[in-house]
Amino acid sequence: MRWFFALLSSVCCLAFAFSAHATAAPAPNGKQIDKVLVVKSERKLHLMSRGEPLKSYRISLGKQPVGAKQNEGDLRTPEGFYWIDWRKASEKYQLSLHISYPNARDQANARSKGLKPGSMIMIHGTPLDEEYPEWFFHTLDWTEGCIAMKNADMHEVWSLVKDGTLIEIRP
Repeated sequence: MRWFFALLSSVCCLAFAFSAHATAAPAPNGKQIDKVLVVKSERKLHLMSRGEPLKSYRISLGKQPVGAKQNEGDLRTPEGFYWIDWRKASEKYQLSLHISYPNARDQANARSKGLKPGSMIMIHGTPLDEEYPEWFFHTLDWTEGCIAMKNADMHEVWSLVKDGTLIEIRP
């Protein structure tokens, strides 16, 4: 009986992933986004279609932006290949896309050091804060390892990038 529930759960997840996959809007030129490329040193997120950058955005990174995320709490943004695997509206950060960190390599690396790799790495917007305006967040690296964008940019990325899209994060 357990195998039946596992199979049913897998089918439901695949159906959800396919429906989310199918609802992404095409880019303004009609092309589909097949990859998100983040170049940390440039503080840029590029939406790609067949190797061609279609749109780029300024981003903020973790408070320790140099180097790949090693473990939970190190304030670094990961580096490597992952997937955009789910999304949610966030009370604190507007919209957010989840990155499938940690991958198997990240888990093994942290385990070899006796540490937890961390989790909940997202691409998200900036908080609505009366004390600090959005431009304040946009000009510095302030997250705990996530990738942050202006809220207007996040709304656009949310509409163009579907669940299941590859994300490559480079140094």
